[in-house]
Amino acid sequence: MSGATPETEAALRQALREIVDPATGRDIVDAGLVEGIQLRATPGGLLVQAALHAERERAAALEPLRRQAEALLARQPGVANAAVVLTAHKPAPPPPPPRGQAQQPHPPQQKPPLLPDIGAIVAVASGKGGVGKSTVAVNLAVSLARQGLKVGLLDADIYGPSLPRMLGLSRRPEVKADRMQPLAAWGLKAMSIGFLVEEDTPMIWRGPMVMGALEQMMGQVDWGALDILLVDMPPGTGDAQLTMAQRVALSGAVIVSTPQDIALLDARRGVRMFEKTRVPVLGLVENMSFFCCPACGHRAEIFGHGGARLEAQRLGAEFLGEVPLLLDIREAADAGTPIVAAAPESQAAQAYAAIAARVWRKVGEQQKAGAAPRIVIS
Repeated sequence: MSGATPETEAALRQALREIVDPATGRDIVDAGLVEGIQLRATPGGLLVQAALHAERERAAALEPLRRQAEALLARQPGVANAAVVLTAHKPAPPPPPPRGQAQQPHPPQQKPPLLPDIGAIVAVASGKGGVGKSTVAVNLAVSLARQGLKVGLLDADIYGPSLPRMLGLSRRPEVKADRMQPLAAWGLKAMSIGFLVEEDTPMIWRGPMVMGALEQMMGQVDWGALDILLVDMPPGTGDAQLTMAQRVALSGAVIVSTPQDIALLDARRGVRMFEKTRVPVLGLVENMSFFCCPACGHRAEIFGHGGARLEAQRLGAEFLGEVPLLLDIREAADAGTPIVAAAPESQAAQAYAAIAARVWRKVGEQQKAGAAPRIVIS
């Protein structure tokens, strides 16, 4: 198995036949549980990602099979790393009818919304990458926790998870009573696909596998009682955004942008996407708004200034605040100590705290007005 070829994928599928599904007595390939295998050849060997389909009520029982499949794939010749997830984004096929009896049609069923017991769920989104959305999400979450709220932070960026590095977390979540336990840091609970795979492992997944992983991190994680869950969304307007809008009762979205026109154009698309899915936009944040030289205090508006404020006015949304471009913010994020926790009296920390307070106020206004719809689209 020297490369990522169809023959290699076939060989990995054949290897998975060693694992038997105890519920059916058949190997997991013949039982239809192996939903997809993705391969990528690297100088160090093959990177393998696989998905096992699980009915929602069987997901916990199939966790041992998932671990067994992951270990088996990792042992195959030429494989450098393997990751296996459980997915439940499509209904399981009905059992075949008895011989000679026609198959009866089944009416379509809607999936129940995920995370029904969390007080508020807020997406932190951007139309494009590179605007500092994850840094904003992390510092808003820590700010809300410092303000006395029970806070969760979900990393929905499957392809580029950054929460482990920004929160200083590198261990795997524990599993108790068949549910993953979110990791705790800086007064909040966090979950990321980055906790489950090595930091340099690329997630070479198609849309259905991404949606399945997202549902697993929401529905199979013991979040407990939370006042608010912030979701660090991937950039753009793709599968992950649609999954979140469809499967959870989003209380609103915070759009992060830098001041320049090209970023604002993409932010506008993000606003329109949430409007189309009937998710309230709580407001816009202007990140990297200006730079002050730490030596002389000279202020430079490197990316322009005030663009997000004007865009918020044009769209009829609230401007939540601006965050300066500071070296301390970057250094704190790289060190795994968010600036809000590392230097709570700093200019940056106070900016994040003010934005977090406005977000919490807007959430209360939306809930009081009944503007947080539960959206379930089959």
